[in-house]
Amino acid sequence: MAILRNPYVALALGAALIAALAALGGWVSGPPMAETLTARAQAAIARADGAPVTARFVSVRGWPSRHPTLAGGGGLDEATRDRVAKAVAAIPGVGGIRWADGTALAQSTTAPPERLDCEEDVDALLRSRTIRFEEGSARIDAGSGALIDEVAGALRPCLGSIIAIAGHTDASGPEPGNLALSRERAEAVQAELVRRGISGDGLRARGHGSRSPVEGLDPTDPANRRIEFSVIATRAVRPTPVDTPGPR
Repeated sequence: MAILRNPYVALALGAALIAALAALGGWVSGPPMAETLTARAQAAIARADGAPVTARFVSVRGWPSRHPTLAGGGGLDEATRDRVAKAVAAIPGVGGIRWADGTALAQSTTAPPERLDCEEDVDALLRSRTIRFEEGSARIDAGSGALIDEVAGALRPCLGSIIAIAGHTDASGPEPGNLALSRERAEAVQAELVRRGISGDGLRARGHGSRSPVEGLDPTDPANRRIEFSVIATRAVRPTPVDTPGPR
């Protein structure tokens, strides 16, 4: 046919054929590759004391992928998350890693930076007032809206840093429930700050349950129910091969 004699058409058809063959090869070899990497990743996670973290080698469209999503690390400290991510990244054939909770990079285990003015300002705001929630719920009390406005304003000088939002409860209930509730409340505060223009990329919500009561207070004292803020990195996170987005 005359159309096939056109060199541009022939090149286009050849490229399409190569792409089709590549897709077919990926479809055939992809699942075994993902299964092998998953097994190796889970072994690496176990060696890094990262249970119950899981590694899922599937893209957002459901295709097998060399770029895993790590999930289940919300209750781990930053040093453990960092160790787990690096252990998985060291496996031959593994590409960029992301955390399902959106963390752009597992934090370094180096000493925390000196306190910044924004931390002092937020502490001063929360020293006499508390972000309140409905009883046994992560729903923020309507009367706390003005205080969150002030907190957002105090945090603006630290934009570009990584800010931890820590939720705490008292010890009056079962600890699994305390952990879940404290995290949900921290996430609720995070969402309200994002609504007020604070970038979610720089916020890390964590729940600590009742394990860190206020010094001098009985663990069951309701005054232990609180939200705390701290700067855990003083510069914007730059993605690295350990955790290149798509990765809290």
